[in-house]
Amino acid sequence: MPGPIQSLTRAAAILRLLAGGERQLALGDVALTLGLAKGTVHGILRTLQQEGFVEQDPVTGRYQLGAELLRLGNSYLDVHELRARSLMWADDLARLTGESVRIGVLHQGGVLVIHHVFRPDDSRQVLEVGSMLPLHATAWGKVLLAFDPVAHGDLEAELKPYTRRTLVTHGDVDAECERIRGLGWAGEREEAGDGLASIAAPIRDRRGSPLGAVGVGGAVERLTEDGEFPARLVAAVRDTARSISRDLGATLY
Repeated sequence: MPGPIQSLTRAAAILRLLAGGERQLALGDVALTLGLAKGTVHGILRTLQQEGFVEQDPVTGRYQLGAELLRLGNSYLDVHELRARSLMWADDLARLTGESVRIGVLHQGGVLVIHHVFRPDDSRQVLEVGSMLPLHATAWGKVLLAFDPVAHGDLEAELKPYTRRTLVTHGDVDAECERIRGLGWAGEREEAGDGLASIAAPIRDRRGSPLGAVGVGGAVERLTEDGEFPARLVAAVRDTARSISRDLGATLY
């Protein structure tokens, strides 16, 4: 197994030092405390500063933690709070619809499944927590594309065709997102896999920003009637999204 990357280990040590010591530290203080050459520390600090993880006081020249770390920390807390707040509602949605439920968040150009409730029957199923769903071919991904500008920026230049129904042009995806924003929910029929369909709605945080998506997925013949998504399934998914959002502090949703 490869060993740790020395530069990353040193960068982590610097961040821990800035987090646990005085509010601001001079270059020499960091180097002396960690037993590193000033030139080495300066190069790491400069890189961390460029990435927003460290800030330098323009007057004193001292270093402190940057705003990007706060953003990442808030994202971590938001995702864990999302999963904790979703457990009961996701179970209820699975019981009400008889379908499997997934909750996903934007991650590295896709949708990371952070919670999965099995379809409440005796069929054999595989836990999908930690798996990735495509943005352009699933209801969860489409919801994030429609409501989260960051997600749209993560969309690949060339869209993979999973089936003959997959949207593979950015123009078609943009039109679909416009339609979803008008509806407030997203659905897909056999775009991610033959014989499969999904319905999802956005979950918002206390700031009203899209934090993730909750939805049901299953066989297309169960999730659609005459080619359309039944109003009762759409309402169940949207009500669940609203309930989770309210638990997270969203007030205008």
